[in-house]
Amino acid sequence: MPHSTPPNGSSDQMDEDSILPDAPPAGLEASDSSDADKLDGSYVVVQDPKKENVKLEDLFDDDEDEEFTSSGASNDNPSSSPPAGPLQIAPAAKYSDPEVMLAFYQRLFPFRYLFQWLNHSMKPSNDFGHREFAFTLQNDAYLRYQSFPSSDLLRKDILRLNPSRFEIGPQYTTNPRDRKTLRKSTAFRPLAKELVFDIDLTDYDEIRTCCDKANICRKCWSFITMAIEVVERALRDDFGFEHIMWVYSGRRGAHAWISDARARTMDDQKRKAIAGYLEVIKGGAQSGKKVNVRRPLHPHLARSLDILKEHFQHDVLEDQDPWAKPEKTERLLQLLPDKALNDALRRKWEAAPGRSSASKWADIDTLAKAGASKNLDGKALLEAKQDIVLEYTYPRLDVEVSKKQIHLLKSPFVVHPGTGRVCVPIDTKRVERFDPLGVPTVTQLLGEIDTWDAEKRKAEPEEDSKKLQDYEKTSLKPYVDYFRTHVGALLKAEKGVKREREDDDPMEF
Repeated sequence: MPHSTPPNGSSDQMDEDSILPDAPPAGLEASDSSDADKLDGSYVVVQDPKKENVKLEDLFDDDEDEEFTSSGASNDNPSSSPPAGPLQIAPAAKYSDPEVMLAFYQRLFPFRYLFQWLNHSMKPSNDFGHREFAFTLQNDAYLRYQSFPSSDLLRKDILRLNPSRFEIGPQYTTNPRDRKTLRKSTAFRPLAKELVFDIDLTDYDEIRTCCDKANICRKCWSFITMAIEVVERALRDDFGFEHIMWVYSGRRGAHAWISDARARTMDDQKRKAIAGYLEVIKGGAQSGKKVNVRRPLHPHLARSLDILKEHFQHDVLEDQDPWAKPEKTERLLQLLPDKALNDALRRKWEAAPGRSSASKWADIDTLAKAGASKNLDGKALLEAKQDIVLEYTYPRLDVEVSKKQIHLLKSPFVVHPGTGRVCVPIDTKRVERFDPLGVPTVTQLLGEIDTWDAEKRKAEPEEDSKKLQDYEKTSLKPYVDYFRTHVGALLKAEKGVKREREDDDPMEF
């Protein structure tokens, strides 16, 4: 990293929202052969033996369905499973109920736009057909190396399997389902995948005071807002990426997907280099100084400080009050470079135990100017304060997610199994207005469809107006519209990329 010096420690922690590609789901060790069977190289783990097992011959079906079934759709093939018509959900149903998830996939999930986003074209290609999908089923089974030639077939199998969630992996050199038919295992390798980043609020537990663990509120969500602003700016200004989409993880974090062609085809070494460029906070909760950067500051860090300084004053000092407790105050003093100044500050704060963090931060300059230390190095103090601002505001990335093409990441628009909230895109032009607690839940959305239909029938009982797609009747609409716009810009750019390739490498006869 061009702006970092070696840290005092490091910590690698994986988020519950991501699954390493070559490991069974959490809670099962690879050696636990009694609890796991391999089906075509894909782990199928049943954690509860009382749950019904899924028969492999019933998992897949090649029939096609229309996307976004409208409320008035009928079932033309009553023998197929699941039904094509919309399911009627009981008012007391919970978001974790299988019938709720099935209704969500059937009526609300944007399969067509997901296909276009991953395929980079309207016409089916290997960009999508050789892409890996991994499903977590309702009986806790985990299926890897699934692939589909079209959005219709992906939708059909998801309706049949009804997974609680699914993840997206890379595009491979061949169809992932056919990998065992290859004579050489090395012939099956990843070709392309979006560059991704993962930010999780649990990595901020040592500095956020309002919540911890899986809990979040609007105050601590500001850390995610800061991270998006800093990383987004770096990706666009320093690396020239254009097609960046941030997605709410459904509970306490956000994922970035960079779909530019040159980002997708980067090898692991380049991905690691970009992750290292953006990584500044290093070390676990018990480590010492977490920010070790060279001076003069790299332009990326200087720009980041300009972005973060207002957040530090309001979102950190005022909302979090991080140094209210004595042990937290000692942590602040450890980060300052002058012992005499530290002693003066300690005496002042011990005499006023209720002093706010904002006041304590101001006291540093006040006592320094008052001559609390005769040998104070003003430059060292300024640099120490800059490092403190970075430690309390700079993005805390799970860089392991970004380093490898083969890493799977949860798909946009799936439902988080713990909250019921949909993993919706975040509009970065209005990032400070995004409210994670206001993101709709799956049961809320299905209820909105029923309410809209009832009001429509009551207002216009005889009118045969143009039918809306079900997502257009709900609060999911602005998120799907944003996704559609993002995909449209990507498709337009991909046409230009393909045209340039044809011009640069004309066919010769």
